[in-house]
Order: sequence, then C-alpha cells, then structure tokens
Amino acid sequence: MMTRLLAMPVLIAAVAIAMGSGIDALVKGVAPGAGLHHLLAWRFLFGGVIAFSVFRAKKRPRPSNAAIRFHTMRGLLQLFCAFTFFYALTQLRLAEATALGFTAALLVAPVARIVIGEKISLVAVGAALLGFGGVALAVWGSGGTGGSVEGTNRTLGLVSLFASTIGYAFVLVLLRLRATREDATTIAMFTNVVPAIAMLPVTVGLFGFPALAALPLFAVLGMLGYSVWFLMTLAYARAPAQQLAPLEYTALIWSAIFGLVFFDELPGWPLWAGAVIIIASCMIVAFESHFRTRRATRMPASDLPE
Repeated sequence: MMTRLLAMPVLIAAVAIAMGSGIDALVKGVAPGAGLHHLLAWRFLFGGVIAFSVFRAKKRPRPSNAAIRFHTMRGLLQLFCAFTFFYALTQLRLAEATALGFTAALLVAPVARIVIGEKISLVAVGAALLGFGGVALAVWGSGGTGGSVEGTNRTLGLVSLFASTIGYAFVLVLLRLRATREDATTIAMFTNVVPAIAMLPVTVGLFGFPALAALPLFAVLGMLGYSVWFLMTLAYARAPAQQLAPLEYTALIWSAIFGLVFFDELPGWPLWAGAVIIIASCMIVAFESHFRTRRATRMPASDLPE
C-alpha cells in the first residue's frame, strides 16, 4: 500500500502543499504568543538537526569551501524571507498572505536579469504587469469580513510580505546557480542549518526563553518544514514539473479553509479576483519560459529536462 502511495506524485505534492499551508496557519496562531524570534530560532534548530542527520545518514560528501560560502549567504537570505513572511502572517489574513506571496514567481525573471544576465521576454514583462495589476486589486479590496486582523499593522504586514517575496525570488535564482552541483539533501541541510546557527543567540537564551509549552509546537514546525521539502522532492522526482507546478496554487484554497476555521477570516471577492489574475500570470510566465526553451533547443517539450 505504501509503495502504491509513493508512486502517486500528484497526491504526494498535494499533501505537501496542504502541510505547507498548515505550517503557515500554525505560525499565525503561535507566533504572537510565543514570540517570532523564538519561533524562528527553535523551528530552524529542530529542522537543522533533522536535515543534518539525513545529510550524514546519506553519507553526502563535504561541500567545497566555495559551496559553503555560497550556501551560507543563501541560508541567511532564506532566514530573512522566513522572518518577513512569518511576520506578515501575523498581520494579514492567511489567504491574503498566500495569494500575494505567489508574486515571488513574477519577480524571478527581473531578478535573474540582475543576477545572471538572463534576457526578459516581452511575454514575461506583460504577464508580470498583469500579475501586479491583480496584486493591486487584491490589496485594494481585501478587507473581507471577520478575522483576526483588528489591532494589527496591515501596512507593515504588506511591506514585510513583499520584502519576503523579493528575497525569495533571489533565493530561487541563487538555487538555479547551484542546483546542478549539489543534491537536494545538501541544499536542504544548508537551508536549515545556516539559519539555525545564525539564530543561536536566541536559542541559548540571550533574549529570554520561550514557554516550555511552546517547544513541542516548535518541534512540530521543524518536522513539518522538513517533511514538506522531502515530499516535494519525492514528487518532483516522479513527475514532470509542469504537471505538478499548478498544484502549488491549491495552497490558496487550504489557506482560505484554515483561515476561516481557525481565525474566522473571510476574504472579500477582490482578493479572489486578484488571486486568479496573479495565478494566471504566474502560469503564463512558467509555460512561456518552458516553450521558449523548446524553441531555442528545437526539441519537443516532452524531451526537455525538468
């Protein structure tokens, strides 16, 4: 039975995405009381222990000094993205943060232009403009009804969210530079261990200690975070990327469900309309990039490496 389940990459990816949305909901519920700095420090500590243990168990070779320097920089950027996104979760509705977070995909092309000099197609530019039109609609009319946003700073939440998406776009581009040199286990190890080391001053109590009751929740966050990475890696190893990528947007559905059930959040229709525009724009960019590569290589799409 387990073998049969592992052979179903779409189901694996769908479960991973639902778990990712569950992590966001847990962060939103736990962070205000436990302290965001404690949550980050202990979440990455538990995740780092798991990731490093898997790295050692698989007997991966020691990365080169250049790789260590590169992934240290990327890991610190990952920590910044996690901090800003988690803070945004505490200030915005869950579905709103999820929908606006999709804009990271629209920023990859301009960031790749800056970092590695990739050309930006007119289609990508048009899709990005369309997508940010959806962002404007979602931000303008996402008041909705109910929810836990009263008493929070929505402006700071939005600034923090878009800082996170910009940073995450850089993370994605940096990953492309090293993805062919390191395996996923090594990358996941750095992704968790570097932030854990950076947050050690918080972990050892220089800024106080969290409540003992919060530690099991932090451990769950660490385990879930690594599990999402593991399941997504498993899924993408068994199915083409273009088959699984659209599933990423089901996170919006899960976020809306979790937001309604746990936080009494009911976003208004402009958020949903804006989300549809943002998702359509992301898919245009993804498919245009894929078929542009096909034209350049004169290969059928089915023969392109994922």
